[in-house]
Amino acid sequence: MSKKHYYSRRKFLQASIVTGLGLTLNLYSCTKGTSSPTQEPPNPTPTPTPEDKTLRITGFALSSRIESSKGFEYKITGKGFASGDQIYFESTNNLGATGKFTINSKNVSADSIEFVFPNNIVADSYRVSVKRGTQTFLLGTTILNLYFNANIPDKAGMTVKGSVYANGVGLANVVVSDGFEVTKTDEKGIYYLPSAKKAKYVFISIPGNFEVNTNQSAPQFFQKLSQPVNIVEIRDFELKPVNNEKHVVMVLGDMHLAKRNDDINQFQKGFLPDLNQTIDKYKAAGNKVYILTLGDLTWETYWESSNYALPEYLSEMNKMNAMVFNTMGNHDNNPKAFNDWPCEDRFRDVLGPTYYSFNLGKVHYIVLDNIEYINTSGTRNYNTKVVADQIEWLKKDLATIADKSTPIILSMHAHLYRNPSLSGTNETTSLNITNATELIAAFSGFTNVNVLSGHMHLNYNVETTDAPNIMEHNTGAVCATWWWTGNVGYAGNHICKDGTPGGFAIWEMQGRDVKWKYKSQGQDENYQFRAYDLNQVHITKEKFAPNYTGSEWNTYAVEYANVNSNNEILINVWNYDKKWKVEVFEGDKPLTVSRVRVRDPLHIVSYSAQRLNRNAVPTADFVTTLTAHMFKAKAASPTSTLLIRVTDRFGNVYEQNMVRPKAFGYLMK
Repeated sequence: MSKKHYYSRRKFLQASIVTGLGLTLNLYSCTKGTSSPTQEPPNPTPTPTPEDKTLRITGFALSSRIESSKGFEYKITGKGFASGDQIYFESTNNLGATGKFTINSKNVSADSIEFVFPNNIVADSYRVSVKRGTQTFLLGTTILNLYFNANIPDKAGMTVKGSVYANGVGLANVVVSDGFEVTKTDEKGIYYLPSAKKAKYVFISIPGNFEVNTNQSAPQFFQKLSQPVNIVEIRDFELKPVNNEKHVVMVLGDMHLAKRNDDINQFQKGFLPDLNQTIDKYKAAGNKVYILTLGDLTWETYWESSNYALPEYLSEMNKMNAMVFNTMGNHDNNPKAFNDWPCEDRFRDVLGPTYYSFNLGKVHYIVLDNIEYINTSGTRNYNTKVVADQIEWLKKDLATIADKSTPIILSMHAHLYRNPSLSGTNETTSLNITNATELIAAFSGFTNVNVLSGHMHLNYNVETTDAPNIMEHNTGAVCATWWWTGNVGYAGNHICKDGTPGGFAIWEMQGRDVKWKYKSQGQDENYQFRAYDLNQVHITKEKFAPNYTGSEWNTYAVEYANVNSNNEILINVWNYDKKWKVEVFEGDKPLTVSRVRVRDPLHIVSYSAQRLNRNAVPTADFVTTLTAHMFKAKAASPTSTLLIRVTDRFGNVYEQNMVRPKAFGYLMK
């Protein structure tokens, strides 16, 4: 059977455009051709021969939109084509070599050229030219949409359809959603969604051991929808098989980039090199590495005044050496809009969905936006709440997971539980999110749920008997105290409100085995606590704020305003949880160690004292916070060397020989 006869015996997509110049542009969805298209470079164009004539195509017009299937034939008619001509697609989005494709012709006649779309060409806007030797002739610009299967039939009520595939094969049971409806692909990788297109995108829950393509550091797990709800749209997702059973996630809380407080300089010269070196180290050890942010990427108050908003954050994000999955925070909402959904528009436009899920290896990740941004009269007020639409979507997403022992990582900006207090030796806490009980109930039956949150610029972990299947990890901020303490002319360190160094968390996954640690910026991963010799911690305004003329010094210096000669030491173990152990030895004698809830003295002198020294009132949200990951021990001698041994829940041991007296200063460890 001839190819042309083959066309006539099958139902294929055919679109024709007849122009005043007599052009007919035909699009056939057919079997894969045998041409050998190559991405530009490496194959050079053919060497011109003496028979080559001046390249000029007449009687043509290029469709403004081409829709076809990858690997399928496409035909352009016109006058002046010659044997050996090639079609050249060049992205209009300045993608460099990755956006250039030289495609060899399959069939050429005096009035048409046929070629096959290569499998590696992506949907984009392109300039399309004919190439002959060293000559090129521009045909025009087109938007190219290539589908895995352009012939998926419509179904009543279904407004979005498409395929999920890898290596030319459709993938079954991949979860697809528009943020409201959730479905799975069939055995051929085909899905249908009855989408109302409210969110104007569709996304997949990337299956384990697959990845999506990226636009620099941004994973392309979603596609935007552009047509009214009554028009059916095709959206495909191409996946790449990988082995990410062994993977590491760098968890970045509260970056707060706003082009203030020397933040961009600190971010680029301090944080980024440390992050990328850490990523490269774990990659070299055979891990797939990813990044998950925890919201407050920017600060909406300064979007206009500092000319720094989400697009500027995106440029910094693209300098990170791994794929970045983003979470939305309260400061990432549009302050010019009102009510929750419209206030999220900038985030959706620049970064994508505000809630979604994905899988890495055997771990299921869920990202929620738990800020209901109200912005009454421009006051930027909000509720910490997972709104009803997200709760319903979450239930549908979790319903796709049959194995309830699957490790779940839930990322959201605001904390589920408040910073723990102590009642005697017992840790106490309370729920923070307005509808926390409803959120917790959604995970009923799941046995291994870890919640990652930010917002507080603190580091603490919470396990409760009320929800024994859930553990929360509130993670210290990348910006620490909003870049204050590392600012030029301040303390020269980088410290959060509870004394935790600014930094990020490292989550290591091997199959279902989940481990985590906190990494202080610029420090070794084994740096897990800071010890103070309280005999040396006397915070006076004469030493730390000589220019202060006010009368509220003791309000900020608290108990450290007084001399302490009790031979006590204070240990800040910032990633402590109840399965850690803190021990102190004076010679061979173990000392009694008590857990206490106090303020970190280094943060007091690094932020509040610095502000008071300028006779400025410390911002209430930035002052030193009472924290319960503190421990005290009392030595017999003021000058003995103490061995401090801290063991985490995974059996890792961190030690320090504390030589006393130990000086108290801005750069102490």
